[in-house]
Amino acid sequence: MISASLQLLLAILYANLGEWLMHKFILHRLGKQPGSIWAYHWYEHHAICAKHHMLDPGYRRLDLSTWNAQTKELAVLAAIVMVHLPILGYWPTFVMGLYGSLTLYYILHRKAHLDPDWAKRHLPWHYQHHTQPDSGNWCVTWPGFDYLLGTRNQ
Repeated sequence: MISASLQLLLAILYANLGEWLMHKFILHRLGKQPGSIWAYHWYEHHAICAKHHMLDPGYRRLDLSTWNAQTKELAVLAAIVMVHLPILGYWPTFVMGLYGSLTLYYILHRKAHLDPDWAKRHLPWHYQHHTQPDSGNWCVTWPGFDYLLGTRNQ
């Protein structure tokens, strides 16, 4: 059995790599294809943020009866939770660490798009992702894999 501390470390790294992969290859590559299930990210979220210089008013009020960029984001996070549920009994600290990372991602991402000045100070990599064209900076919560994979641009 892998120790709890190692499971937690692996979960944090796995979550950060997941942010990087999902953002770069799914949300931006597939998301730029009109008609793609992922197009909401580029044509809704990024378009709104470009218009409002990082601000995304859709985060002000969560309306689960509306299918928009914010509810789609939550649906993806819920799917990630469900996919990892079967290993909870085997690697409980890993799964709980992942769930904590997903929660932190959502809290920070939402805060960043409701308060761009806060994002500029506390998540400059994500702020730059939205305000500098083709900046890379695929990670949201912390830029670990952006540094490791050479996509942290300032």
